[in-house]
Amino acid sequence: MAENLLSIDVGTQSVRALIFDPRGTLIAKKQIPYAPYVSDAPGLAEQQPKVFWDAICQACHGLWQKPEVKKDSIAAVALTTQRGTVVNVDENGEPLRPAIIWLDQRRTEGLPPLSGFWGAAFALAGASETVAYLQAEAEVNWIATHQPEIWKKTHKYLLLSGYLTYLMTGSFVDSVGCQVGYIPFDYKKQQWEGKRGWKWQAVPVEPRMLPDLITQAQPLGKITAKAAQDTGIPAGMTLIAAAADKACEVTGSGALEPHVACLSYGTTATINTTHSKYIEVIPLIPPYPSAVPMLYNFEIQILRGYWMVSWFKHEFGLREERISAEKGVEPEVLFDDLLNAVPPGSQGLVLQPYWSPGLRFPGPEARGAIIGFGDVHTRAHIYRSILEGLAYSLQEGKDRTEKRSGVKITDLRVAGGGSQSDAAMQLTADIFGMPAARPHVYEASGLGAAIDAAVGAKIHADFKTAINEMTHLGRSFDPHPETHAIYDRLYHEVYLRMYNKLKPFYKVIREISVGSSQGKGY
Repeated sequence: MAENLLSIDVGTQSVRALIFDPRGTLIAKKQIPYAPYVSDAPGLAEQQPKVFWDAICQACHGLWQKPEVKKDSIAAVALTTQRGTVVNVDENGEPLRPAIIWLDQRRTEGLPPLSGFWGAAFALAGASETVAYLQAEAEVNWIATHQPEIWKKTHKYLLLSGYLTYLMTGSFVDSVGCQVGYIPFDYKKQQWEGKRGWKWQAVPVEPRMLPDLITQAQPLGKITAKAAQDTGIPAGMTLIAAAADKACEVTGSGALEPHVACLSYGTTATINTTHSKYIEVIPLIPPYPSAVPMLYNFEIQILRGYWMVSWFKHEFGLREERISAEKGVEPEVLFDDLLNAVPPGSQGLVLQPYWSPGLRFPGPEARGAIIGFGDVHTRAHIYRSILEGLAYSLQEGKDRTEKRSGVKITDLRVAGGGSQSDAAMQLTADIFGMPAARPHVYEASGLGAAIDAAVGAKIHADFKTAINEMTHLGRSFDPHPETHAIYDRLYHEVYLRMYNKLKPFYKVIREISVGSSQGKGY
């Protein structure tokens, strides 16, 4: 009986084709890397859509070469992708321009503000600036303004998940769980916005230009003969609707209950909890669809989260990279040594990790900051302060989530690339003052998609059963009480006060530098 699941995870830097069994054991994996984006001007991030499809095809064919993989053992396939990346296609499904990647920083200033009822309502609520920010951020507004000939030819405006689903099934459909972006989506009802919704006024998209939405764990369609030829996936196999990568990561970490938080130490650092009620933890910032139908992921993001770690390693970690090559050890081991060489609290060096501004948290004027420098500080202190600052910011997200939801967070799961560092895991447990555990497999996002596939293919009766059977705890790190006491004081007495103290200066910097950079908010 076919009961294994094929999961395809299209990330920012690579595609991973994964096969899981019904117990959540990773049987086989093939990863194909690619450049995250190309850029011909500061702040722009684009990629040819074909790059993603070619990588999927290579990854799948790589799987079929492994002796442990049997095609006839696979019951269904599921797809999860990076969020917010958009593709314009014509009537034949051909891309009209490169995909705009979620990391893109272009903005469209000077758009007409919302008028009528919604304009008055947002003005009364003091949210007009937030709505204007959303309009400026929307990729579709930039395309319609600067490339009207492309917009005129656009038959469908798709997220990357919808585009790849079209290539696999031949239909313009997408999962409800993938709808995260500047599009007219009703996050509360988890369907396209009603005809009178304000988002239709904020962006020029028409309903006919959007794909049909399919509920998570339901069939999106069958693998076409052409897709089967390209990928080697058997023709006629069912593609099951999953969700965006963060949502799948939360589910794959086992964070189904609201008291369990999933921290993601990825390019964007996040804290997520899963709830049955719709609550905006930050006003006008909706909770996103879970990988489970009609549940919500309460998410707080720190843009450029673990990108800051990559930045540090690229700019200041050449010594560790060289030694790792010479000695044949993983560079992460040496960076953990660097982290452990500095005491908790980085001897008073405190970092605020707002290297990219937020929308309402922390705010569009935000900048990053490091305070407390002294002659004792080295690059190792800066490295540790980056990890501590990210954990502080996610701790603040935890506090906000608890306050708005009324649910105390008691358990932590940590996923993403940064979770592979034992030192970073221990630091996280110490700052939060509670045990921090890894999922049993690193590929938590792919596992979450496989859980959707398992429920859709009737391998497991429901999501509760599937999550109980397929997710397990890996290594857990307990907090050290004396270290937590140090962090608790730094968090409450220094970190939480930094932003309000520095905010006036950020606003002045923003005013002075407007027009001098193409970056968002600069």
